[in-house]
Amino acid sequence: MDKNQHKIEWRDTVPVSVQFDDPFYSLDDGVAETRHVFLQGNDLPARFSDGFHIAELGFGTGLNFLTALQAFRDSGSAGRLIFTSFEAYPMAPEDQRRALDAHKDLPIEALTSQTGPDYELTVIIGDARDMLAAWGGRADAWFLDGFSPAKNPEMWGPDLMEMVARHTVPGGTFATYTAAGDIRRGLANAGFTVERVPGFGRKRHMTCGHLA
Repeated sequence: MDKNQHKIEWRDTVPVSVQFDDPFYSLDDGVAETRHVFLQGNDLPARFSDGFHIAELGFGTGLNFLTALQAFRDSGSAGRLIFTSFEAYPMAPEDQRRALDAHKDLPIEALTSQTGPDYELTVIIGDARDMLAAWGGRADAWFLDGFSPAKNPEMWGPDLMEMVARHTVPGGTFATYTAAGDIRRGLANAGFTVERVPGFGRKRHMTCGHLA
């Protein structure tokens, strides 16, 4: 195994990070969580248009990308969805396949190619603090999906949140499952309006907002 590949344990069909002692998505329903937190939190699919650009911290299994692409297709949007994700510790292909085996209704085949007739996928491997600083793009919407801030604080630091803001179009949005006070303050200090809203499943609250 590559030293940077994620070591995985399993709780039924849900992969759990050994390094961060945290599941990659909700133990209850990962797709429903993505739809509630990241799609609804960014007012999607209502905002979809040709060239709409989603950026993400933490690619993981690819579930967020696949769920967003399915929503883009179901919305009838013309053109292409652009999706860029930053991932320091990619999953081994066999773990990714096992994690997605329960989600065969999603367009899993999109993971086999970086481009398709209606999408463009880029996964940037490396520490997001370095990779995002060097990135030339700007996103219409951000999926902030690192592991728990208590277990992976580097993914939520104020400097990284400032970089997220710099790589967001005017009026662009973000959403994340966490409602931790220091994360909300970091995003607000970076220039986002920040709102705490009802979370998914066992999580009472989550956070979303837009660039002021």
